[in-house]
Amino acid sequence: MALLTFAEAKARLLAAARPVTEIEQIDLADAFGRVLAEHLISPMTVPPFANAAMDGYAMRSADAAVAGVRLPVSQRIAAGDVAQALAPGSAARIFTGAQIPDGADAVAMQEDCQADSDFVIVNRPPHVGQHVRLKGSALTAGKPILVAGSYFSAAAMGLVASVGIARVGVFRRLKVAIFFTGSELTMPGEALPPGHIYNSNRYVMRGFLQGLGIEVIDLGIVPDDRQATREALRRAVAEADIIVTSGGMSVGDEDHVTAAVKAEGHIDVWKIAAKPGKPLAFGGVTVGNREAAFVGLPGNPVAVWSSLLTLAVPFLRRCQGLTRIEPEPLILRADFNYTVKGNRVEFVRVWRNENGGLDVYPTQDSAVISSAVWADGVAPIAAGASVRPGDQVTFLPGPGWNP
Repeated sequence: MALLTFAEAKARLLAAARPVTEIEQIDLADAFGRVLAEHLISPMTVPPFANAAMDGYAMRSADAAVAGVRLPVSQRIAAGDVAQALAPGSAARIFTGAQIPDGADAVAMQEDCQADSDFVIVNRPPHVGQHVRLKGSALTAGKPILVAGSYFSAAAMGLVASVGIARVGVFRRLKVAIFFTGSELTMPGEALPPGHIYNSNRYVMRGFLQGLGIEVIDLGIVPDDRQATREALRRAVAEADIIVTSGGMSVGDEDHVTAAVKAEGHIDVWKIAAKPGKPLAFGGVTVGNREAAFVGLPGNPVAVWSSLLTLAVPFLRRCQGLTRIEPEPLILRADFNYTVKGNRVEFVRVWRNENGGLDVYPTQDSAVISSAVWADGVAPIAAGASVRPGDQVTFLPGPGWNP
Protein backbone atom coordinates (compact mmCIF):
# COMPACT_ATOMS: atom_id res chain seq x y z
CA MET A 1 0.00 0.00 0.00
CA ALA A 2 1.37 3.41 -0.97
CA LEU A 3 1.97 5.94 1.76
CA LEU A 4 -0.80 8.49 2.29
CA THR A 5 0.28 12.08 2.58
CA PHE A 6 -0.31 13.62 5.98
CA ALA A 7 -2.95 15.97 4.53
CA GLU A 8 -4.83 13.08 2.89
CA ALA A 9 -4.79 11.02 6.07
CA LYS A 10 -6.01 13.93 8.17
CA ALA A 11 -8.81 14.72 5.72
CA ARG A 12 -10.00 11.11 5.76
CA LEU A 13 -9.85 10.97 9.52
CA LEU A 14 -11.87 14.15 10.00
CA ALA A 15 -14.40 13.19 7.33
CA ALA A 16 -15.08 9.96 9.21
CA ALA A 17 -15.66 11.64 12.58
CA ARG A 18 -19.08 11.00 14.08
CA PRO A 19 -19.88 13.57 16.77
CA VAL A 20 -21.80 12.47 19.83
CA THR A 21 -25.43 13.57 19.77
CA GLU A 22 -26.76 12.74 23.25
CA ILE A 23 -27.39 15.86 25.35
CA GLU A 24 -27.17 16.25 29.11
CA GLN A 25 -28.59 19.10 31.17
CA ILE A 26 -26.06 20.02 33.85
CA ASP A 27 -25.40 22.76 36.38
CA LEU A 28 -23.35 25.60 34.98
CA ALA A 29 -20.87 25.09 37.82
CA ASP A 30 -20.02 21.67 36.33
CA ALA A 31 -19.71 22.85 32.72
CA PHE A 32 -15.99 23.60 32.53
CA GLY A 33 -14.40 21.73 29.64
CA ARG A 34 -17.72 20.51 28.27
CA VAL A 35 -19.13 21.16 24.79
CA LEU A 36 -22.28 23.25 24.42
CA ALA A 37 -25.00 21.34 22.59
CA GLU A 38 -27.53 24.14 22.07
CA HIS A 39 -27.37 27.80 21.14
CA LEU A 40 -27.63 29.98 24.24
CA ILE A 41 -29.77 33.10 23.90
CA SER A 42 -29.41 35.91 26.38
CA PRO A 43 -32.61 36.40 28.40
CA MET A 44 -31.52 39.89 29.42
CA THR A 45 -29.59 42.97 28.39
CA VAL A 46 -26.15 43.43 29.97
CA PRO A 47 -25.52 45.71 31.64
CA PRO A 48 -29.23 46.14 32.46
CA PHE A 49 -28.63 49.82 33.21
CA ALA A 50 -25.96 52.40 32.45
CA ASN A 51 -23.27 52.22 35.15
CA ALA A 52 -20.03 53.82 36.19
CA ALA A 53 -16.76 52.38 34.94
CA MET A 54 -14.73 54.30 37.55
CA ASP A 55 -15.08 55.74 41.03
CA GLY A 56 -15.77 59.44 40.75
CA TYR A 57 -18.62 61.89 40.16
CA ALA A 58 -21.53 61.55 37.74
CA MET A 59 -22.62 64.80 36.09
CA ARG A 60 -23.89 66.50 33.00
CA SER A 61 -20.77 67.21 30.96
CA ALA A 62 -22.25 70.56 29.98
CA ASP A 63 -22.27 71.56 33.68
CA ALA A 64 -18.50 71.09 33.88
CA ALA A 65 -17.35 72.42 30.54
CA VAL A 66 -14.30 74.22 31.98
CA ALA A 67 -11.74 73.25 34.60
CA GLY A 68 -12.37 74.43 38.16
CA VAL A 69 -16.18 74.23 38.11
CA ARG A 70 -17.63 73.73 41.60
CA LEU A 71 -20.78 71.60 41.78
CA PRO A 72 -22.92 70.61 44.77
CA VAL A 73 -22.99 66.86 45.47
CA SER A 74 -26.69 65.94 45.49
CA GLN A 75 -26.49 62.17 46.18
CA ARG A 76 -24.17 59.25 46.83
CA ILE A 77 -24.59 56.09 44.69
CA ALA A 78 -22.87 52.81 45.51
CA ALA A 79 -23.14 49.58 43.52
CA GLY A 80 -26.57 48.12 44.21
CA ASP A 81 -28.21 51.46 45.01
CA VAL A 82 -31.10 52.83 42.97
CA ALA A 83 -30.04 56.20 41.59
CA GLN A 84 -32.32 59.22 41.73
CA ALA A 85 -32.60 61.64 38.82
CA LEU A 86 -29.71 64.07 38.87
CA ALA A 87 -30.66 67.63 39.79
CA PRO A 88 -29.51 70.14 37.15
CA GLY A 89 -26.21 71.80 37.97
CA SER A 90 -25.21 69.12 40.51
CA ALA A 91 -23.02 66.02 40.67
CA ALA A 92 -23.46 62.60 42.27
CA ARG A 93 -20.71 60.80 44.16
CA ILE A 94 -20.59 57.41 42.39
CA PHE A 95 -18.67 54.16 42.62
CA THR A 96 -17.68 51.56 40.04
CA GLY A 97 -20.65 49.50 38.85
CA ALA A 98 -23.23 51.84 40.34
CA GLN A 99 -26.24 53.00 38.32
CA ILE A 100 -25.81 56.24 36.38
CA PRO A 101 -28.60 58.64 37.43
CA ASP A 102 -30.98 59.96 34.80
CA GLY A 103 -29.68 63.27 33.52
CA ALA A 104 -25.97 62.43 33.88
CA ASP A 105 -23.93 61.69 30.74
CA ALA A 106 -20.38 61.42 32.10
CA VAL A 107 -18.29 60.39 35.08
CA ALA A 108 -15.28 62.44 36.13
CA MET A 109 -12.95 60.04 37.91
CA GLN A 110 -12.09 60.97 41.46
CA GLU A 111 -8.42 61.60 40.62
CA ASP A 112 -9.59 64.50 38.40
CA CYS A 113 -11.74 66.01 41.14
CA GLN A 114 -11.33 67.63 44.56
CA ALA A 115 -13.89 67.08 47.31
CA ASP A 116 -14.88 70.34 49.05
CA SER A 117 -17.34 69.61 51.87
CA ASP A 118 -20.71 69.06 50.12
CA PHE A 119 -19.28 70.22 46.81
CA VAL A 120 -16.83 68.85 44.24
CA ILE A 121 -14.34 70.84 42.18
CA VAL A 122 -13.87 69.34 38.71
CA ASN A 123 -10.27 69.93 37.67
CA ARG A 124 -10.50 68.06 34.35
CA PRO A 125 -13.82 68.44 32.49
CA PRO A 126 -15.27 65.11 31.29
CA HIS A 127 -16.62 64.54 27.80
CA VAL A 128 -19.97 63.00 26.99
CA GLY A 129 -19.92 59.26 27.71
CA GLN A 130 -16.68 59.33 29.67
CA HIS A 131 -16.37 56.33 32.03
CA VAL A 132 -19.99 55.34 31.40
CA ARG A 133 -20.91 51.76 30.49
CA LEU A 134 -24.09 52.07 28.46
CA LYS A 135 -27.08 49.81 28.94
CA GLY A 136 -26.77 46.83 26.59
CA SER A 137 -23.17 47.63 25.65
CA ALA A 138 -22.12 44.02 26.42
CA LEU A 139 -25.16 41.88 25.55
CA THR A 140 -28.65 42.36 24.14
CA ALA A 141 -31.67 40.34 25.22
CA GLY A 142 -32.73 37.83 22.57
CA LYS A 143 -29.29 37.64 20.92
CA PRO A 144 -27.04 34.53 21.03
CA ILE A 145 -24.19 34.59 23.52
CA LEU A 146 -22.72 31.15 22.71
CA VAL A 147 -23.40 28.81 19.81
CA ALA A 148 -23.64 25.03 19.81
CA GLY A 149 -20.20 23.46 19.53
CA SER A 150 -18.57 26.03 21.80
CA TYR A 151 -16.08 24.98 24.46
CA PHE A 152 -16.96 25.88 28.03
CA SER A 153 -13.94 27.83 29.22
CA ALA A 154 -13.87 29.65 32.54
CA ALA A 155 -14.69 32.88 30.68
CA ALA A 156 -17.63 31.24 28.88
CA MET A 157 -18.98 30.04 32.22
CA GLY A 158 -18.77 33.57 33.58
CA LEU A 159 -20.52 34.95 30.51
CA VAL A 160 -23.42 32.52 30.89
CA ALA A 161 -23.67 33.23 34.61
CA SER A 162 -23.82 36.99 33.90
CA VAL A 163 -27.23 36.55 32.26
CA GLY A 164 -28.62 34.36 35.03
CA ILE A 165 -28.55 30.97 33.28
CA ALA A 166 -27.95 28.20 35.85
CA ARG A 167 -28.23 25.03 33.75
CA VAL A 168 -26.94 24.28 30.25
CA GLY A 169 -27.29 21.54 27.65
CA VAL A 170 -23.98 19.88 26.77
CA PHE A 171 -23.01 16.85 24.75
CA ARG A 172 -22.29 13.81 26.86
CA ARG A 173 -18.63 13.06 27.35
CA LEU A 174 -16.92 11.15 24.58
CA LYS A 175 -15.86 7.69 25.73
CA VAL A 176 -12.48 6.44 24.58
CA ALA A 177 -11.10 2.99 25.37
CA ILE A 178 -7.34 2.58 25.38
CA PHE A 179 -5.09 -0.44 25.58
CA PHE A 180 -1.45 -1.18 24.91
CA THR A 181 0.13 -4.14 23.20
CA GLY A 182 3.53 -5.50 23.98
CA SER A 183 4.62 -8.40 26.15
CA GLU A 184 7.69 -6.35 26.98
CA LEU A 185 5.67 -3.64 28.75
CA THR A 186 5.77 -3.22 32.53
CA MET A 187 3.74 -0.77 34.60
CA PRO A 188 5.58 1.91 36.59
CA GLY A 189 6.01 0.87 40.20
CA GLU A 190 6.66 -2.77 39.32
CA ALA A 191 10.07 -4.42 39.13
CA LEU A 192 11.49 -4.22 35.60
CA PRO A 193 12.35 -7.69 34.25
CA PRO A 194 15.23 -8.11 31.78
CA GLY A 195 14.23 -7.10 28.27
CA HIS A 196 11.21 -5.08 29.45
CA ILE A 197 10.42 -1.35 29.37
CA TYR A 198 8.03 0.76 31.38
CA ASN A 199 4.73 1.65 29.70
CA SER A 200 5.12 5.41 29.25
CA ASN A 201 2.62 5.54 26.38
CA ARG A 202 -0.28 4.87 28.75
CA TYR A 203 0.43 8.12 30.54
CA VAL A 204 1.00 10.14 27.38
CA MET A 205 -2.36 8.98 26.05
CA ARG A 206 -4.24 9.42 29.33
CA GLY A 207 -2.82 12.92 29.70
CA PHE A 208 -4.02 13.96 26.24
CA LEU A 209 -7.46 12.40 26.70
CA GLN A 210 -8.03 13.72 30.20
CA GLY A 211 -6.98 17.17 29.02
CA LEU A 212 -9.78 16.98 26.45
CA GLY A 213 -12.37 16.11 29.09
CA ILE A 214 -12.86 12.62 27.66
CA GLU A 215 -14.07 9.66 29.71
CA VAL A 216 -11.15 7.21 29.56
CA ILE A 217 -11.75 3.46 29.68
CA ASP A 218 -8.31 2.00 30.37
CA LEU A 219 -8.04 -1.69 29.49
CA GLY A 220 -4.34 -1.87 30.33
CA ILE A 221 -1.63 -3.95 28.68
CA VAL A 222 -2.59 -6.65 26.17
CA PRO A 223 -0.05 -9.38 25.34
CA ASP A 224 1.29 -9.65 21.80
CA ASP A 225 -1.28 -12.28 20.91
CA ARG A 226 -3.90 -11.98 18.18
CA GLN A 227 -6.71 -13.62 20.13
CA ALA A 228 -6.01 -11.49 23.21
CA THR A 229 -6.03 -8.39 21.02
CA ARG A 230 -9.37 -9.37 19.45
CA GLU A 231 -10.87 -9.90 22.89
CA ALA A 232 -9.64 -6.47 24.01
CA LEU A 233 -11.25 -4.89 20.94
CA ARG A 234 -14.59 -6.55 21.73
CA ARG A 235 -14.49 -5.35 25.33
CA ALA A 236 -13.70 -1.84 24.14
CA VAL A 237 -16.60 -1.74 21.67
CA ALA A 238 -19.04 -2.64 24.44
CA GLU A 239 -18.22 0.54 26.35
CA ALA A 240 -16.58 3.12 24.12
CA ASP A 241 -17.22 5.38 21.14
CA ILE A 242 -13.60 5.22 20.00
CA ILE A 243 -10.72 2.83 20.58
CA VAL A 244 -7.15 4.12 20.70
CA THR A 245 -4.25 1.71 20.94
CA SER A 246 -0.50 2.01 21.06
CA GLY A 247 1.90 -0.42 19.44
CA GLY A 248 1.39 -3.42 17.19
CA MET A 249 0.97 -1.37 14.03
CA SER A 250 4.03 -2.65 12.15
CA VAL A 251 4.27 -5.77 10.00
CA GLY A 252 6.34 -7.97 12.32
CA ASP A 253 5.25 -11.40 13.44
CA GLU A 254 4.54 -10.10 16.96
CA ASP A 255 2.48 -7.08 15.85
CA HIS A 256 -1.13 -8.27 15.90
CA VAL A 257 -3.28 -5.14 16.16
CA THR A 258 -3.79 -4.54 12.44
CA ALA A 259 -4.77 -8.16 11.84
CA ALA A 260 -7.09 -8.18 14.86
CA VAL A 261 -8.89 -5.03 13.72
CA LYS A 262 -9.34 -6.48 10.24
CA ALA A 263 -10.85 -9.59 11.80
CA GLU A 264 -13.27 -7.55 13.95
CA GLY A 265 -13.92 -4.69 11.54
CA HIS A 266 -11.95 -2.74 8.97
CA ILE A 267 -8.81 -0.65 8.53
CA ASP A 268 -9.00 2.44 6.31
CA VAL A 269 -5.64 4.11 6.84
CA TRP A 270 -2.56 2.40 8.10
CA LYS A 271 0.61 4.08 6.86
CA ILE A 272 1.22 7.82 6.61
CA ALA A 273 4.08 9.79 5.12
CA ALA A 274 4.85 11.46 8.45
CA LYS A 275 7.72 11.27 10.91
CA PRO A 276 7.24 10.41 13.66
CA GLY A 277 4.03 8.45 13.17
CA LYS A 278 4.36 6.46 9.95
CA PRO A 279 2.52 3.37 11.22
CA LEU A 280 -0.85 4.84 12.13
CA ALA A 281 -4.13 3.06 11.50
CA PHE A 282 -7.71 4.25 11.28
CA GLY A 283 -10.81 2.12 10.90
CA GLY A 284 -13.67 0.65 12.87
CA VAL A 285 -14.56 -2.34 15.03
CA THR A 286 -18.05 -3.83 15.07
CA VAL A 287 -19.65 -6.19 17.59
CA GLY A 288 -23.34 -6.84 17.07
CA ASN A 289 -25.09 -3.54 16.54
CA ARG A 290 -22.32 -1.50 18.15
CA GLU A 291 -19.41 0.05 16.27
CA ALA A 292 -16.48 2.04 17.55
CA ALA A 293 -13.98 4.01 15.52
CA PHE A 294 -10.44 2.73 15.79
CA VAL A 295 -7.21 4.75 15.92
CA GLY A 296 -4.00 2.75 16.14
CA LEU A 297 -0.94 4.71 17.17
CA PRO A 298 2.69 3.61 16.77
CA GLY A 299 4.68 2.33 19.71
CA ASN A 300 7.43 4.91 20.19
CA PRO A 301 6.54 7.50 22.86
CA VAL A 302 7.21 10.61 20.75
CA ALA A 303 5.36 9.07 17.80
CA VAL A 304 2.36 8.61 20.12
CA TRP A 305 2.66 12.21 21.33
CA SER A 306 3.06 13.65 17.81
CA SER A 307 0.30 11.52 16.27
CA LEU A 308 -2.10 12.53 19.03
CA LEU A 309 -1.22 16.21 18.69
CA THR A 310 -1.47 16.47 14.91
CA LEU A 311 -4.07 13.85 13.94
CA ALA A 312 -5.95 12.14 16.74
CA VAL A 313 -6.77 15.16 18.88
CA PRO A 314 -8.45 17.16 16.06
CA PHE A 315 -10.43 14.00 15.23
CA LEU A 316 -11.44 13.52 18.87
CA ARG A 317 -12.47 17.16 19.24
CA ARG A 318 -14.71 16.84 16.22
CA CYS A 319 -16.24 13.70 17.73
CA GLN A 320 -16.88 15.69 20.92
CA GLY A 321 -19.02 18.09 18.89
CA LEU A 322 -16.62 21.01 18.98
CA THR A 323 -16.64 23.56 16.18
CA ARG A 324 -13.02 24.64 16.64
CA ILE A 325 -10.81 21.57 16.66
CA GLU A 326 -7.26 22.93 16.45
CA PRO A 327 -5.35 26.18 16.82
CA GLU A 328 -4.39 28.34 13.90
CA PRO A 329 -0.76 27.68 12.90
CA LEU A 330 1.73 30.48 13.38
CA ILE A 331 4.50 31.55 11.04
CA LEU A 332 7.70 32.08 13.04
CA ARG A 333 11.40 32.50 12.40
CA ALA A 334 13.61 29.42 12.56
CA ASP A 335 16.78 29.89 14.60
CA PHE A 336 18.15 26.49 13.62
CA ASN A 337 19.44 24.34 10.79
CA TYR A 338 17.49 21.23 9.79
CA THR A 339 17.28 19.01 6.71
CA VAL A 340 14.61 16.38 6.11
CA LYS A 341 15.92 13.28 4.41
CA GLY A 342 13.43 10.89 2.88
CA ASN A 343 9.86 11.09 1.65
CA ARG A 344 7.99 12.01 4.84
CA VAL A 345 7.05 15.32 6.42
CA GLU A 346 8.78 15.67 9.78
CA PHE A 347 7.12 17.17 12.83
CA VAL A 348 10.17 18.64 14.50
CA ARG A 349 9.98 19.43 18.22
CA VAL A 350 10.69 23.12 18.74
CA TRP A 351 10.58 25.79 21.43
CA ARG A 352 9.70 29.48 21.12
CA ASN A 353 12.74 31.30 22.41
CA GLU A 354 12.98 34.69 24.11
CA ASN A 355 13.90 36.35 20.81
CA GLY A 356 10.65 35.36 19.11
CA GLY A 357 12.21 32.58 17.05
CA LEU A 358 12.21 28.80 17.27
CA ASP A 359 14.90 26.56 18.68
CA VAL A 360 15.04 22.87 17.79
CA TYR A 361 15.59 19.99 20.18
CA PRO A 362 18.99 18.46 19.40
CA THR A 363 17.70 14.88 19.27
CA GLN A 364 14.62 14.13 17.17
CA ASP A 365 14.62 10.38 17.88
CA SER A 366 11.02 9.21 18.33
CA ALA A 367 11.96 7.22 21.43
CA VAL A 368 13.22 10.31 23.32
CA ILE A 369 10.12 11.54 25.16
CA SER A 370 12.13 14.30 26.88
CA SER A 371 12.01 16.16 23.54
CA ALA A 372 8.21 16.42 23.88
CA VAL A 373 8.53 17.61 27.48
CA TRP A 374 10.94 20.35 26.37
CA ALA A 375 8.98 21.42 23.28
CA ASP A 376 6.03 23.79 23.27
CA GLY A 377 5.04 22.78 19.75
CA VAL A 378 6.17 21.30 16.47
CA ALA A 379 7.32 22.65 13.14
CA PRO A 380 6.23 20.51 10.17
CA ILE A 381 9.05 20.45 7.60
CA ALA A 382 8.31 19.01 4.16
CA ALA A 383 10.05 15.95 2.77
CA GLY A 384 13.43 16.87 1.26
CA ALA A 385 13.31 20.44 2.57
CA SER A 386 16.09 22.28 4.36
CA VAL A 387 15.61 25.01 6.95
CA ARG A 388 18.24 27.62 7.71
CA PRO A 389 18.36 30.28 10.43
CA GLY A 390 16.11 33.17 9.45
CA ASP A 391 13.71 31.05 7.37
CA GLN A 392 10.01 31.34 8.12
CA VAL A 393 8.43 28.07 9.23
CA THR A 394 5.02 26.91 10.37
CA PHE A 395 4.58 26.43 14.11
CA LEU A 396 1.83 24.23 15.59
CA PRO A 397 1.28 24.84 19.33
CA GLY A 398 1.63 21.81 21.57
CA PRO A 399 -0.88 20.34 24.03
CA GLY A 400 -2.74 22.78 26.25
CA TRP A 401 -4.62 24.77 23.60
CA ASN A 402 -8.36 24.96 24.19
CA PRO A 403 -10.93 25.90 21.54
